[in-house]
Amino acid sequence: MVAAVLAGLSLLSLLTCGYLAWGSRRGGAGEAPGNLLGEDPAAGAPRSQPHIIFILADDQGFRDVGYHGSEIRTPTLDKLAAEGVKLENYYVQPMCTPSRSQLITGKYQIHTGLQHSIIRPTQPNCLPLDNVTLPQKLKEVGYSTHMVGKWHLGFYRRECMPTQRGFDSFFGSLLGSGDYYTHFKCDSPGICGYDLYENDNAAWDHDNGIYSTQMYTQKVQQILASHNPRKPIFLYIAYQAVHSPLQAPGRYFEHYRSINNINRRRYAAMLACLDEAINNVTLALRKYGYYENSIIIYSSDNGGQPMAGGSNWPLRGSKGTYWEGGIRAVGFVHSPLLKNKGSVCKELVHITDWFPTLITLAEGQIDEDIQLDGYDVWETISEGRRSPRVDILHNIDPIYTKAKNGSWAAGYGIWNTAIQSAIRVNHWKLLTGNPGYSDWVPPQAFSNAGPNRWHNERVSWSAGKTVWLFNITADPYERVDLSARHPDVVKQLLRRLSQFNKTAVPVRYPPKDPRSNPKLNGGVWGPWFKEDEKKKKSDKSKGANKQKKKNKKKAN
Repeated sequence: MVAAVLAGLSLLSLLTCGYLAWGSRRGGAGEAPGNLLGEDPAAGAPRSQPHIIFILADDQGFRDVGYHGSEIRTPTLDKLAAEGVKLENYYVQPMCTPSRSQLITGKYQIHTGLQHSIIRPTQPNCLPLDNVTLPQKLKEVGYSTHMVGKWHLGFYRRECMPTQRGFDSFFGSLLGSGDYYTHFKCDSPGICGYDLYENDNAAWDHDNGIYSTQMYTQKVQQILASHNPRKPIFLYIAYQAVHSPLQAPGRYFEHYRSINNINRRRYAAMLACLDEAINNVTLALRKYGYYENSIIIYSSDNGGQPMAGGSNWPLRGSKGTYWEGGIRAVGFVHSPLLKNKGSVCKELVHITDWFPTLITLAEGQIDEDIQLDGYDVWETISEGRRSPRVDILHNIDPIYTKAKNGSWAAGYGIWNTAIQSAIRVNHWKLLTGNPGYSDWVPPQAFSNAGPNRWHNERVSWSAGKTVWLFNITADPYERVDLSARHPDVVKQLLRRLSQFNKTAVPVRYPPKDPRSNPKLNGGVWGPWFKEDEKKKKSDKSKGANKQKKKNKKKAN
């Protein structure tokens, strides 16, 4: 860790993450070499289909942005949000894979088979191939599609890779986490490998010890510099930050030495570098002629993890839970194309909504046979109209049944409350099963050198409780459980859960495959399942069966 921090003092880190004023025209830290004549590269360009830039942060807590009262400085995010539309009733999923799958398909987890947990590196699993993806739909209407950053939607076979799911190019990692400098990841002792890709091959040539936030930003600048801004582009930037391991270049600690909690201090430095990186992306959009016809969407993929420095205060819970702290996210839209700039949207918006919203903005078509769970919310965001969304299925996980006292009786014979599930309908939110870590973690919990839970607020409930009901509009911090007071509402929401569950597809969560070990694949995490091998095995078994039949006939 110390070596990684010292490495951040290198000249590269100083060059890549330095701030420049947005109006600056001189070359420098935030800009790649470009148009030296000062001409607008997009002059005379058609302005119908907008450039779409979707920036997804990793594990950023709800409080961890300047305009939510954080002590961590995020001037870029604050400025972009203030000049755009802040999404203050915006929901994602509590973990990495679920949020990414719903963004790219517009479907709830129960409709893709990814209801349970995340896709593990050693699992023969990926986003099902029969799901049409957002980049595929955008390519149909002429978009150039590029992904930079974290994939985490499976890679066990080549068909699962980003370049096979609609992206013209891919530069980034396939797994959920890894070292920011070496790009190595160990899933378990002895199961370790390299995880940096360019398209379908390991990017050994790019392994120069550059911090991933900076490296991804450089790649984005290169893509924008080489693309023709007269043609629409979809750029999906899925930064690794601020997910653990907690690593950052040394100079980003300067403003946060007063934070005693080491995890919070490292997290703050990581977020500071991420904020500067997004500033540099914005500079590149301006420099190369994209900005005036662009839509920038910023979102976190889930809530923060307090034990890893993140803060969701004043919301309850954390990453991995269905309390508001796990699923209510930082999000905003920044664009010259917005009608109500500088506003706040308090209408209900969910990560599945980006799929139909962006396809419609791109003048694409949504096939009638694609049953989406998302809604087109552009008029809600841009013009302040009412959201077409009135409910959100946060999830139904039939495998996670750790609530030992859950029962059909507790669910009024409508629902087995041992099952982990959560649903929002209008103002009401219902949770069943075991929703996960439920503390409120205030800012003072980070005041000490180590993790301190003495400052946390906890609520003790009667043993065996498996149903909770909250009015989220009146009680966004989930402090007053209303399930006993409003059994009629509980029953209504349980029936809605049951209706959703009837449309669910089987869960995809296969066991580990020993062939996934990077040692068997040149030391690299990557596709290991080969279709031809499976065919050969089936052909051999068929041949063997035929031979057995022949032998039986001879014996007879």
